[in-house]
Amino acid sequence: MARPLPLLRSGDTPPGLLDRLLRLRWTLIIALTLVAAIGVVLLYSAAGGKMAPWASTQIQRFAVALVILLIAALAPIRFWLRASVPVYLFAVALLVANALLGTGAGAERWIGVAGFKIQPSEIMKIALVMVLARYYHWQRHEDIGRLHLLILPVILIGIPAALVLKQPDLGTAVILCAIGAAIMFLSGVKLWKFGVVAAAVAGAIPVVWNLLHGYQRQRILTFLDPETDPLGTGYHVIQSVIALGSGGLWGKGFLGGTQIHLNFLPENHTDFIFPILAEEFGFMGGLVLVLLYAFIIAVSLGIGARCRTQYARLTVYGITTTFFLYVFINMAMVMGMLPVVGVPLPLVSYGGTSMLSLMFGFGVILSAHADRNEWISRFADEE
Repeated sequence: MARPLPLLRSGDTPPGLLDRLLRLRWTLIIALTLVAAIGVVLLYSAAGGKMAPWASTQIQRFAVALVILLIAALAPIRFWLRASVPVYLFAVALLVANALLGTGAGAERWIGVAGFKIQPSEIMKIALVMVLARYYHWQRHEDIGRLHLLILPVILIGIPAALVLKQPDLGTAVILCAIGAAIMFLSGVKLWKFGVVAAAVAGAIPVVWNLLHGYQRQRILTFLDPETDPLGTGYHVIQSVIALGSGGLWGKGFLGGTQIHLNFLPENHTDFIFPILAEEFGFMGGLVLVLLYAFIIAVSLGIGARCRTQYARLTVYGITTTFFLYVFINMAMVMGMLPVVGVPLPLVSYGGTSMLSLMFGFGVILSAHADRNEWISRFADEE
């Protein structure tokens, strides 16, 4: 039987802080900053050309988030491996507290902590990636597909998904399940097992439909045909699509968007902020943001591919998948391709918890990049 190794095995002296700073992938940090800058410009426009409280607050939040990113990046990846379970338990505790004390519009998504409102489900998206990456880091590759080893990951995914569903927040619960499934697949779980689960879910759709809240069923029906309720649940999507299309190739110009500034489009500083960019800067403006997102995703995937440690690799891929889901779901939602759910456009929409948690996640990615040549192995014969 293989003999377990100590947590870290490396022939190199751990780098100092200055060395780690030089090792960081600064192009990734610059790209994140550019995306956040676009967000501030759009928030300024959403406020009618004024530095509204949410625009100035967004700048302050990004400054704090950048500090959090650097702190996370300067910590060695082996530290985050050890911290994964405590971070997950902390996120679960916040979700439990949220179930007891949470407040919010439509769903009880926020909890007050020291005068600030925190959305625990956003923290859980990163925490879930970290704890699942830790679990699969310690498994033999040939054992990963065994059914009894799937029980704990399912429990780790199911607990937060159930707590979020209770809020009720069906969209976030589905995203948590998708993130967990992505980590399981990347770790080596066979695709046919997901097919079995998908078939079971498909068979349970009639039962699930009856369990949904009325507004959730209406959102799905409106997604299928927004014109059925143009002044109600379909209003957001219809006005969003009008804003997206009216911008043309180059847009109507900064502060020239009629859908936004005549108040036809609600929630234009949060979930529906992308139509501002499309209406005022056109297809080309939207393309710039999409290319920045693509660059961030490509760089992050490249970092994951170069990591020698299973934990680092899975964590990087998992956080990148989470970021991609934010982008894809929000853009598909405002285009009418998906039902309307509370998913912000990352680093652009107004919101503190999602920005802080994502920037922390990218800090962990940069930590993995700095330690990409470290080998934290489960078995001696893998060294």
